[in-house]
Amino acid sequence: MDHSFAENLRKLREKNGLSQKQLGKQMFVNPSTIANWESGRRLPDAVMVLRLAKCLGVDANTLLQLEAQSEKSPNVIMVDDSEIILTGGMSVLNDILPNATIAGFIWPTEAIEYAKLNRIDLAILDIELGTSSGFDLCGDLLKINPFTNILFLTAYIDYSYDAWKTEASGFILKPLTSESVKEQLKKLRYPFQVGGSDK
Repeated sequence: MDHSFAENLRKLREKNGLSQKQLGKQMFVNPSTIANWESGRRLPDAVMVLRLAKCLGVDANTLLQLEAQSEKSPNVIMVDDSEIILTGGMSVLNDILPNATIAGFIWPTEAIEYAKLNRIDLAILDIELGTSSGFDLCGDLLKINPFTNILFLTAYIDYSYDAWKTEASGFILKPLTSESVKEQLKKLRYPFQVGGSDK
């Protein structure tokens, strides 16, 4: 069964401050049905997924994609307005996440459009993106999919306090290295299968 969907459903329910009984009441199902979904013993059908999305205040595609994503390779993006840093970072990510689909972006708008079409498991965001902010991009990505893991990347440690005010999983000082990424992968809010050697 899809334990990734089950775990994410539980986290989203708790984030909304609902018990299984309360969610079951809103869904017009027995609390044991919610328990079965959250344990991975059963999966809701499409109608129930739509109802879940409404009760939990997320887009239906988010929950549908969570169900479909379990057997797929993770999607990872990196956004940095420096081509040199982006190229170097992509090389690091390709080495340590060999089973992931990895895409790099200089422009935040392109990253947002990509995220609308692909469920992003991990986004590594520069904080200073020209006239834009990585903090704003973080918010936009989490509106699209609240289960996206966000890591901020910057050369300025002063930004770390503001970074922790967001729902980010972590903070990395430039340059991006294999060691720094591997360390942060252990602390993700929503872990995914890394693949390859993570030692």
